[in-house]
Amino acid sequence: MPRTFLLPDLGEGLTEADLVRWLVAEGDEVAVDQPVVEVETAKSLVEVPCPWAGVVVQLHGQAGETLQTGQPLISVDTGQEGSGNVLIGYGTSQEQDTGRRRRRRRTADAEAAARQAHERMAEAPRLAPKVTSPLVRNLAREHGVHVGELTGSGPGGLIMRRDVLEAIESSPVSTDSTSATGSAGDPLPIPETGTSESVDPRTGLPVAGRQRITGIRKAIAETMVRSRREIPEATVWMDVDVTGLMDLRARLKERRGHAPGLMAFMARFALAGLVEFPELNVRVDPAPEEPDGQEIVGFGDVNLGFAAQTDRGLVVPVVRNAQGRSAEALQEQFRDLAQTAREGKATAAQLSGSTFTINNYGVFGTDGATPIINHPEAAILGMGRVISRPWVVDEQLAIRKIMVLTLAFDHRVCDGASAGGFLRFVADCAEDPESAVAML
Repeated sequence: MPRTFLLPDLGEGLTEADLVRWLVAEGDEVAVDQPVVEVETAKSLVEVPCPWAGVVVQLHGQAGETLQTGQPLISVDTGQEGSGNVLIGYGTSQEQDTGRRRRRRRTADAEAAARQAHERMAEAPRLAPKVTSPLVRNLAREHGVHVGELTGSGPGGLIMRRDVLEAIESSPVSTDSTSATGSAGDPLPIPETGTSESVDPRTGLPVAGRQRITGIRKAIAETMVRSRREIPEATVWMDVDVTGLMDLRARLKERRGHAPGLMAFMARFALAGLVEFPELNVRVDPAPEEPDGQEIVGFGDVNLGFAAQTDRGLVVPVVRNAQGRSAEALQEQFRDLAQTAREGKATAAQLSGSTFTINNYGVFGTDGATPIINHPEAAILGMGRVISRPWVVDEQLAIRKIMVLTLAFDHRVCDGASAGGFLRFVADCAEDPESAVAML
């Protein structure tokens, strides 16, 4: 009898996922823990492995559909034991196994069954593409290479990175990988226009295309709407002379070959500012046992979120326990987390739990903006681009490097004095960075 695997609990309160792409087809043989489908949650893009070995009987759902946790995902005809390892940190919700059954899955018999399944997979005439590395899958997808058509050069026919690269080099025309069944965030096909079915009745204009708000984009929309609805937001901003900071970075880069980025320095200054103004590193929660009451929850450290633009939308990776980290350490964390998020591999834990956020929209050429607070935080610091402007220094006109810093804050937790004091503290650090670094 076929066994049906249900969409597992994805953690962090996530109850649904968008089906992006099947990695197997009905009739394919799968091994224990072989990835069978890519799904996109509100946090990240993940590959879901099958807990059993056997033959795929039915795929429940098509690319683009939204599945709820606990709904059927894939049915497999198998007599083999499963591993029970659905996602790292997540559990199989398909069965309520007894403790003895879970222990049995970790025995040598289960390991032997997995090895046998992999051996049959190498010998069977019709198999799912043998790719275990997400990096190889992503490389193939980006260049339009169908892994099912490749012959793997690795052990047991495993498809390696070199196999994909050879296919790319031998292809006369690189296929565009942006399609309705491609990576998450790709646009839906644009329908034909000019017919009565594709004319918007309200405007009379042709409809160029429609795209459902799902996955990360849906999560962004819900968070932003909730922020505007629940938080009485106020904004303060300041023009800051960062000439000294730019000079410091240039000297460090010349002497050491590398230097932290501007956002890393500003984040370090902001973390120091939160020590002076801890009322900005808080969250407003409902008061327990008081239906209409609220309470301000303060924290003993800072989980620093930073806005990162990805192909699938804006996400906020989190540097946990950031207080006390150097600018160089923050730079390393920013780089690693941003890369993980852009590859769609960030876990739910890496994209949640921040208590204060910094947003460098200056990289897009923007002088300033009014950032929206990342609910349920109490404040967000925004950085504009650095431009050369005439500036008065010691009563003399000079050309200086100027940046606009903006702080949006929750007026329930503090007043303008605290917000202005925090922003002035950060600006002072940026204008005299060597003194600031010596004190921090």
